[in-house]
Amino acid sequence: QVQLVESGGGSVQAGGSLRLSCAASGYIGGRYCMGWFRQVPGKEREWVATIESDGITRHAVSVKGRFTISKDNAKNTLYLQMNSLKPEDTAMYYCAAGRSAVPGTCTYTYWGQGTQVTVSS
Repeated sequence: QVQLVESGGGSVQAGGSLRLSCAASGYIGGRYCMGWFRQVPGKEREWVATIESDGITRHAVSVKGRFTISKDNAKNTLYLQMNSLKPEDTAMYYCAAGRSAVPGTCTYTYWGQGTQVTVSS
């Protein structure tokens, strides 16, 4: 069983920065992947970024150039560095983990409880 605990959310003004963390416990094994998603009440969950076990990263077009996903294997922690934040980035942010059977794909099985990010104009 894998457990994920997010932290680092908060309130910030537009143009500011935040770094989200996701502490992971447990073992997935094999080729794994971790990612960030976000959701606004009343809207569908939106994929933000993914990092695979070999370090390959992908980011949604809406955040590319502003957000960076990374991981520290020694600390079993996933990060999302968010710069140049916009009001439309306001959402609950979720960490997720799963397996990548084929490079470039990810099946997410485990989810955290979320951390709120609020960006004011």
